[in-house]
Amino acid sequence: MAVLNLGTYPPKQCGIATFSMDLRNSLMIHGNDVKVMAVSEEKNKYDYPQEVIFEIDQQHRPDYIKAAAFINSAPDIDLVIIQHEYGIFGGIDGEYIMDLVGLLLKPYVLITHTVLPGPTKNCKNILNYLAGRAAAIVSMTKNSLNLMSDLYEAPSELIYLIAHGVPEFKVQEAAFLKDKYGLQKREIISTFGLIGPGKGLELGIKAIAILTRKYPEILYMILGRTHPMLVEYEGEKYRHMLENMVISLGIKDNVTFVNKYLSNEELGEYLYMTDIYLSPYPNKDQAVSGTMAFALGCGRAIVSTPYSYAVETLAEGRGLIAREANPVELAGLLENILLNPALKLDLQNKAWKLGKNWTWPSVGRQYTDMFKSMLETDNELLWEDKNLNYANLPTFP
Repeated sequence: MAVLNLGTYPPKQCGIATFSMDLRNSLMIHGNDVKVMAVSEEKNKYDYPQEVIFEIDQQHRPDYIKAAAFINSAPDIDLVIIQHEYGIFGGIDGEYIMDLVGLLLKPYVLITHTVLPGPTKNCKNILNYLAGRAAAIVSMTKNSLNLMSDLYEAPSELIYLIAHGVPEFKVQEAAFLKDKYGLQKREIISTFGLIGPGKGLELGIKAIAILTRKYPEILYMILGRTHPMLVEYEGEKYRHMLENMVISLGIKDNVTFVNKYLSNEELGEYLYMTDIYLSPYPNKDQAVSGTMAFALGCGRAIVSTPYSYAVETLAEGRGLIAREANPVELAGLLENILLNPALKLDLQNKAWKLGKNWTWPSVGRQYTDMFKSMLETDNELLWEDKNLNYANLPTFP
């Protein structure tokens, strides 16, 4: 099947870009031909790979009109995937994407990365508009699926539940990796992802500070570089604030920053070396966390704040969830695992049982099956309406 993925894309460093690349690779495994339409903060900022066949300047509204014309006139595009996150498209709340969708004559799948339970009027209108025209909608959690149906009024028969994909990390022994990194006899707690406000790293650092007197061997590894957009606007101000917090709390020997964008190989090593994965997001409405999905995929014992994705994915004993996003509760849950090796093993086994089904090849198969089902069932009814008048639509030169 000939597919066009619309969203951010590497070498841009953000979660949606990584997701787009991983999804493309997984679809290619199953025989699909996947090209990319990339959204950039400005034209020619990134040296894109050859699969990127069209670039949209995020804040240049006419580009969205041109993009629709390009898709409509391309004979080798059967289906479009739209990665939806409010921040990646131009206009207020990313509203320019509606210009493209309003002119699109080919079926599209809407992948919902953020589904707000209490949206502003504009955010709700945008997602209503996109969902109302989609041939299929993908939600990554049951909660998001229910919100799409109940709050955003998407037809339930068009909504598919497909989990966030996880790389096929090489399974490795923690003791071997600790020896490799010179961290023997350390209890490793880690958090990874692009660093920025809203990730709750302050909570994690304060929780570690509570534990260090009783457990001087713990090491909190904060894995990942500062978000490039944050660096562009304010440099490393946020990271320096975190580093100063570590010093002021007197835990410099218990917290380390791995300040780089990690490859999957490196990330797999850090995760398999991790004794407890800490997910301290303070925002209870956080609908999806690729980082937690990765930790589940590696079968890690997980401690988390009570945000939406964590509450659903860590249910049935797959992780420990604090009642509130505060360091005292997080420290208590971390200590429960440190004191109880049997609990740690149980959490690891339950996480692994779920995460092993989320590898990208498996997820790619689910998307491929969905495409086939969607096009076979709905394509003729939805997209070959003979009453449509195409005469006044723009064409791509």
